[in-house]
Amino acid sequence: MSNQAVSNRPETLCAPLGCEPLGPDRADDLAQRFKALGDPVRLRMMSLIAGHEHGESCVCDIAPAFELAQPTISHHLKVLREAGLLDSERRGTWVYYRVIPSALAQLSAVLSSEPGVVRGSDCTSVDDAAAKPRL
Repeated sequence: MSNQAVSNRPETLCAPLGCEPLGPDRADDLAQRFKALGDPVRLRMMSLIAGHEHGESCVCDIAPAFELAQPTISHHLKVLREAGLLDSERRGTWVYYRVIPSALAQLSAVLSSEPGVVRGSDCTSVDDAAAKPRL
């Protein structure tokens, strides 16, 4: 398959760490995402949001699972959002969060032992969702 054929498709081949060296910008982006997931509370939040009905949750859905104050939960959600792992949407007084599947696919692909396909994203740049204005 030619490079031209791949670039015209809404999927990108991502090489794992052992296949091709990461550039500084790519390494910084990935490190920020892995660091955000390195906290057990945030990792649990990602799991709760991904497993919630319709794949989205607001703070009111997440708070009962933790013995943390609401501002602390909001801070953890902000870290995940700023790392490009969550997207958010304001509806009235609530902000709903959902996992960005392409961001998780990029993390998975870079750790894989074989090149993988990530749909709808570019493995060489920051996820488009991370560049969106945040609420």
